[in-house]
Amino acid sequence: MNDQKKTLLELKNIQKDFFGNQVLTDINMKLGEGEVIGLVGENGAGKSTLMRILFGADMIRETGGYGGDVILNGEKVSFSSPFDAIEAGIGMVHQEFSLIPGFTTTENILLNREPTRRNVISEVFGDRLDTLKRTEMDERAANAIEMMGVDIDRNMIISDMPVGHKQFTEIARELSKEQLKLLILDEPTAVLTEKEAEALLDSIRGMSERGIAIIFITHRLQEILAVCDRVVVMRDGYIVNEAPASETNVTEITRWMVGRDVEGKASSVSTRTHENAKTILSIEKLWVDMPGETVRNVNLEVKKGEILGIGGLAGQGKLGIPNGIMGLYEAGGKVVFDGKEIPLNSPRRCLDSGFAFVSEDRRGVGLLLDETLEWNIAFPAMQIQNRFLKNYLGGLIKWRDEKAIKEITDKYIESLAIRCTSSRQKARELSGGNQQKVCLAKAFALAPRLLFVSEPTRGIDVGAKALVLDALKEFNRESGVTIVMISSELEELRQSCDRIAIVSGGKIAGILPASSSVEDLGALMLSQVI
Repeated sequence: MNDQKKTLLELKNIQKDFFGNQVLTDINMKLGEGEVIGLVGENGAGKSTLMRILFGADMIRETGGYGGDVILNGEKVSFSSPFDAIEAGIGMVHQEFSLIPGFTTTENILLNREPTRRNVISEVFGDRLDTLKRTEMDERAANAIEMMGVDIDRNMIISDMPVGHKQFTEIARELSKEQLKLLILDEPTAVLTEKEAEALLDSIRGMSERGIAIIFITHRLQEILAVCDRVVVMRDGYIVNEAPASETNVTEITRWMVGRDVEGKASSVSTRTHENAKTILSIEKLWVDMPGETVRNVNLEVKKGEILGIGGLAGQGKLGIPNGIMGLYEAGGKVVFDGKEIPLNSPRRCLDSGFAFVSEDRRGVGLLLDETLEWNIAFPAMQIQNRFLKNYLGGLIKWRDEKAIKEITDKYIESLAIRCTSSRQKARELSGGNQQKVCLAKAFALAPRLLFVSEPTRGIDVGAKALVLDALKEFNRESGVTIVMISSELEELRQSCDRIAIVSGGKIAGILPASSSVEDLGALMLSQVI
């Protein structure tokens, strides 16, 4: 920490366990006013738990509290709720959204802090009936959004938003708080495109200059080096190293994080050609009515056995394609799979035809959060394909095959390195990256003929990213499953795919081999931007 910066926060000997499982051990850390710290570590290293302690999260209190001291501005604090932390000047943008779906952007940004005026009714019945100052709300929301350097609709309902805009709404809510002294950002760029992420990094620099301290958690290590003063590395509940960001590099940080050199098969670009393979999926004149994702006229052919990547800037339509085909949003056009037309707006018909979908919104449509890993991984195959069931009385009675369910779950826990206490642990209790792996396992267990996978490494650390991409390639090559992979990260597509289709202006701007240069792919991204 820069010695000229006054200490704002000090963590002393912080410890935490969940039901006997020690997740934090003797954490000591300081943070100065206006300082930006990059907090990194593999999924399950303890980063999010440490931040929940600092923010007074209910789950910390409900699981027995924590050991050690949190000192803010020289005084020991112990927040009994996030409201206490907010009042003390601490804001947090969580890895998972905490927005009210039926409210607008503006209403979420200023929730519980709305400017009001008295009226005749509220004079009699109390403050709850005050009139909202809508014009002032719009102005304050607009100012917070402007600080991020992005353009999102202040009047859009949250439930209609793409995930990237939801993330910006979360951040704008914190920036609108006048008392903000410390902002915790937990994977804020995981759902953002490179352009959007750069706008956020500029915003972080601006906050730092205004004296706001930042704890920035991300798996994108280049962002850490670009914006942070210091890097703090956690592993297995300990702080194992820290260094000025200007004096380290991605390779060194990675080695500190995982305790080894990371060399995944996904680190090299290997393009296969499927020119002579038959077309297994044909998409003609597809349009999708997905808010924030313009899909106007997509024509695309997918070859049997390939991994086709779909990339593009936010809002240009890449996320809308799988969501529309799988029936999550109203769509039109023609989709033909293996010679048979698949009716749109019918999720069950897609699943019955051998499709599977790993959504970018893992908590919204991907997981049964209060169910076990066994149930999450096996349930779709039980429901759709009658797998993992025992038949009695000639099939009149069906019952769960608990042994088969446990075997398939343990298989994917091992192959995807899912960090959990057992196959019976609830999905809600896993870190975000491990929840994403469960979504992949669920899709793999369906043994689909075609897999749509959207943002497969969102929120996954550098050590696990190569593992997940390798798992997708192995699933494709050993099982013969055709994969359509949608990602905001061009390099991820180049490492994993055979061809890359770029979506711009709601349609396919072009398709190139994955070995093509980033510059050529980037030019396609900008060719028809709307």
